[in-house]
Amino acid sequence: MEQERRRRTADDWAAAALTAIGEGGLAAVAIEPLAARLGATKGSFYWHFSNREALVGAALALWEKQFTDAYIAALAGEPDPVARLRMLFTRIMGNAGQNALAVNVLASADHRLVAPVVRRVVQRRIDYCVALFEEIGFPPAVAVQRATLGYTAYIGHEQLAARLPDLLPLHNADQLTRYIDSVLNLLLHDAPGHNAPV
Repeated sequence: MEQERRRRTADDWAAAALTAIGEGGLAAVAIEPLAARLGATKGSFYWHFSNREALVGAALALWEKQFTDAYIAALAGEPDPVARLRMLFTRIMGNAGQNALAVNVLASADHRLVAPVVRRVVQRRIDYCVALFEEIGFPPAVAVQRATLGYTAYIGHEQLAARLPDLLPLHNADQLTRYIDSVLNLLLHDAPGHNAPV
């Protein structure tokens, strides 16, 4: 038992639960299948978590850390807000469809455990984009509109990439780059001091 506790950490369980959500939604977070996946026992699970809800909470915290905190931190070193916006869209749209995690989490947004996390994450992401558009030079009200449009474009892209990838005409890196260029040109239309295409 002591050896297993050292071998399987709470983070291991949270990561396995997050993978399960990506594969099958919230319902896929079940202790026995996760234990089998980890090569662990149910006792290992109960060493770290009091119940399934605690595991779901840990998985969602990991989702927030990996797909919001880490993304924002990765952009922090770029001083140009337009370049940061391009980096952000390139990363999120380039990864779309590789894993249904974002789609499955959002699909569970009305679940009592998921709802507060999703609301916090979405608000933080939109706030981050609003700040980018304001830094580019848009007035606050316009920055909110552009950030909301950009975020909903991302959500729609993610949904199609995960559920109906054959409907997205983005089959190679050049097509994806041109698509991102077109999205950014729309979002940056009439940006102060920004006349040329991105």
